[in-house]
Amino acid sequence: MTHPLTATFATVRDLLRYGVSRFSAAQLAFGHGSNNAYDEAAYLILHTLHLPLDLLDPFLDARLTTEEIDKVLGVIERRATDRVPAAYITQEAWMHGLRFYVDERVIVPRSFIGELLADGLQPYVEDPEQVTAVLELCTGSASLAILAAHAFPNADIDAVDLSAPALEVAKRNAHEHDLDERIALFEGDLYAPLPERRYDVIITNPPYVNADSMQALPPEYRHEPEMALAGGADGMDIVRRIIKDARNWLTDNGVLVVEIGNERENVEAAFGGLDLVWLSTSAGDDQVFLIQACDLPV
Repeated sequence: MTHPLTATFATVRDLLRYGVSRFSAAQLAFGHGSNNAYDEAAYLILHTLHLPLDLLDPFLDARLTTEEIDKVLGVIERRATDRVPAAYITQEAWMHGLRFYVDERVIVPRSFIGELLADGLQPYVEDPEQVTAVLELCTGSASLAILAAHAFPNADIDAVDLSAPALEVAKRNAHEHDLDERIALFEGDLYAPLPERRYDVIITNPPYVNADSMQALPPEYRHEPEMALAGGADGMDIVRRIIKDARNWLTDNGVLVVEIGNERENVEAAFGGLDLVWLSTSAGDDQVFLIQACDLPV
């Protein structure tokens, strides 16, 4: 069925203006790849038209076919009316130049740990090339496991998730990045499904949203699996369990890296007795913390 506004538009510029206006009027929530209406509209238009995602200007005044206009308007309307994250519409998410397949079986990848992996977690990991074993807990799409494989070229990566459907997505991404031989996927509850071994690095972006914040989430976030977001009353239910047993799985010089979003106050209330190192990211110094193995409870 042709969209009622299709005949109104002719160019990419027309659709971009409309998309920004439509998204702004709908008061959409962003944060699944872009943080404003303009970038979101540009991305969806370029993707739908099979144009390079980093080349908008050369195509702004390109005239489109009726079919192309209709298709773009359908995508804009779905984003604005159903409040579906753009990544679920396009079935892709980008982190640090890498593309990952995503759908509603996993949360949309957006971890600040990815920034830290770009530097191999230095200076807390002295030599990334000496890292031989990495564990990712709550892997979801396996995006961090894949980034870890690039950061630590000599490491085998184990990745765990409680959700079998999420691991289907993770398996697809590992295969598409040609990392089937280096990334081993395990279904189960945190450390439970793992073979006995020690890791140089454990990374995790676990469920950490506290109960009050869960109730206030915008509709976009409610399209994501609740089990991947909800962290209990103070958001720390899963984090407590990760920290409690991490020492048993780390090498003597190993590190645990945990992302906790906006929950620093709850982290410090729950783990104030531990030597937490807050790491700097593009979002500030309160999104990700690190604990050395020697500072973890035994």
